[in-house]
Amino acid sequence: MRICFFSAQKYDQQFFDQANQQYGFELVYQEAALDASTARLAEGADGVCVFVNDTLDADCLQALERLGIRFLALRCAGFNQVDLEAARSLGLAVVRVPAYSPEAVAEHTLALILTLNRQTHRAFNRVRENNFQLNGLLGFNLHGRKVGLVGTGQIGLSVARILKGFGCELLAHDPFANQAFLALGGTYVSLEELYAESDIISLHCPLTPENHHLIDQQALDQMKPGVMLVNTSRGALIDTAAAVHALKSGQLGYLALDVYEQEGDVFFHDRSDEILSDDLLARLMTFPNVLVTGHQGFFTREALTQIAEITLANLQQLDQDQPCDNELTHKLSA
Repeated sequence: MRICFFSAQKYDQQFFDQANQQYGFELVYQEAALDASTARLAEGADGVCVFVNDTLDADCLQALERLGIRFLALRCAGFNQVDLEAARSLGLAVVRVPAYSPEAVAEHTLALILTLNRQTHRAFNRVRENNFQLNGLLGFNLHGRKVGLVGTGQIGLSVARILKGFGCELLAHDPFANQAFLALGGTYVSLEELYAESDIISLHCPLTPENHHLIDQQALDQMKPGVMLVNTSRGALIDTAAAVHALKSGQLGYLALDVYEQEGDVFFHDRSDEILSDDLLARLMTFPNVLVTGHQGFFTREALTQIAEITLANLQQLDQDQPCDNELTHKLSA
């Protein structure tokens, strides 16, 4: 079976080639992102493997189907970038990696919280210039703080477990209660109560049409003045323009982002020799209380190993016409 990878990085090739030793597929790597205009690069392949910023809309899927593509493998958990109805109608099977080392994203979430709170990134730059003053680096104790988690799936639960060790009080909002979260002493509350009570709010939910810009101006206005907001989930959960306004007013005291709603043209690329054309992202980078990483949360050896192994196993099951628990189009039609 021939699989064409889009948005492929060197580390993708490293980990997928290693995992492929037990499958023997033909793997072809393309740096280009997948959309309707680049679908032709998959000619001759049986399936494509895509990532978070590839665009699999109806036009792209139709182009892939005309090329004889049968399988679409997402090497990520989220699938908001795929028109599943169009894929099902075209007979294209879509699989994903629903869980891959949730601790990887959870630990990065805590790294963002601790870095932004204790300002170790700014301290590092200071001492490199022989400036050892502490003015402007004041943080707060995590112990005893209320942390609101939007979403208590595997990643949200992993974050909750770590925060429990810090002595935080755990609040959460999720339409599906997780008994393991309750066993940690966590409490489920309404979004309104979570906004009003939390000192730190961390997002761990998938992006759907219903929660697009979940954190908008109205939501930000309901939060505690000076709240810390962390997003390691999907960028479009936050209305960036509203976040900038809240940062300027001081309502939002800290903002940590590993995802950004317009990240597709920026993240996973080296733009160091270019002028940043995204005005909102450029504005965010001017705030000393904003920390941005480039969709790095998943980036551990353990997570990349699991992503590669699960993705190739998914494809083998499809190729052999076996049931695949990670198939999205089958569940859609069921």
